[in-house]
Amino acid sequence: MHDLTLYGYWRSSATWRVRIGLHLLGVGYEYAPVHLVRDGGEQYMDDHIRRNPLGQVPVLTWNVDGQEHRLAQSLAILEYLDETTPGQILPTEPFARARARQLAEMVNAGIQPMQNLWMTRAITAGGADGRGIAREAIRRGLAAMQAECDLAAMLPTSAQPRTWLVGDSPTIADICLIPQLYNARRFDIDLSPFPALTRVDALADKHPAFRVARPEAQPDALHPTD
Repeated sequence: MHDLTLYGYWRSSATWRVRIGLHLLGVGYEYAPVHLVRDGGEQYMDDHIRRNPLGQVPVLTWNVDGQEHRLAQSLAILEYLDETTPGQILPTEPFARARARQLAEMVNAGIQPMQNLWMTRAITAGGADGRGIAREAIRRGLAAMQAECDLAAMLPTSAQPRTWLVGDSPTIADICLIPQLYNARRFDIDLSPFPALTRVDALADKHPAFRVARPEAQPDALHPTD
């Protein structure tokens, strides 16, 4: 894989996941910012719609023998990187691998859609409290993840959260969790009921790959209100 370019936004949690994965796997890349707010959202402009017709970030592109390849959707990108690089962000043991995917999807499918800017704006435009609905979705999702961790002693050893959410090294589950906890704080969620999750957050705070992927470390980082 050559000439990787990651199209994304500094505070997009989905883009953040891919940044973490790239750094964990030691894969170099060029970063191309796509501003999600300016001018109505650069993700809706023609050049980006050609990369991803859904008008979302991230998108990863690269060239093979002069032909451009591209992938959208953070979990698809992460799994492709896991399968094509010497590093590892998915466990090799089948149940542990499925467990990591389960926890990742609890964030990706169970929480993330309800906190997206497009969704909260649409809910508010319909007369409801978009931010309040997002806060409840985040709280319920994190509570479910904490409950999964509390029940982990019943799992096969390979899938237990010995250090990280699944086993002793970061997986796709942790990659999804860390940006979600950042968003939980943005939505003023009390994280004290989720000690298993905040323990992993503390580990990530000291891990070089997680640190360099933080939003504030990105070249397009702006004031928090932007």
